[in-house]
Amino acid sequence: MSDAEYTGPRLVVGLGNPGEGYARNRHNIGFMVVDLLAQRIGAKFKAHKSRAQVAEGRLSGQRVVLAKPMTFMNLSGGPTTALRDFYKAPTSAIIAVHDELDVDYAALRLKLGGGDNGHNGLKSITKSLGPEYYRVRCGIGRPPGRMEVADFVLKDFSSTERKELDWFVDRAADAVEALLSEGLERAQNTYHI
Repeated sequence: MSDAEYTGPRLVVGLGNPGEGYARNRHNIGFMVVDLLAQRIGAKFKAHKSRAQVAEGRLSGQRVVLAKPMTFMNLSGGPTTALRDFYKAPTSAIIAVHDELDVDYAALRLKLGGGDNGHNGLKSITKSLGPEYYRVRCGIGRPPGRMEVADFVLKDFSSTERKELDWFVDRAADAVEALLSEGLERAQNTYHI
């Protein structure tokens, strides 16, 4: 089936690590965004056989499956592939929402395809599916000083960052909706500032 013939839901996969200890980490901004989208559509997350929690509904006039893989970040490809197969969706029906070191804090970048930029969640998905899925890249900036990247992404947002975090998550959720309703180019024009 070609992408043009696909009439099933878009799969919006928020990347993060499961468990309360990771909930407010920088690496979990993808989970935060899909949690907000689920609130917007009044959907509750439920366990799915894909090893993800899923919430289904309509967003910007389209059927969507919001998903949070319940494996750790570096194994996100397995649940994402299982979801794609379950819904018989083309890879281009997938939107991954994730943290991005090379984008300034609270800035957004949207794109289709490309490399993984060292992001283990994207690396896992790309290894399983290839690179041709959409990405909503949520900027977290680079670690200060000589802090290791792994330590930085697994820390909670700083008190300064938390002042803007709700706004940032809300804006990232808006960007996902714009991508669904208006397409990539128009969403980029709105959210790349």
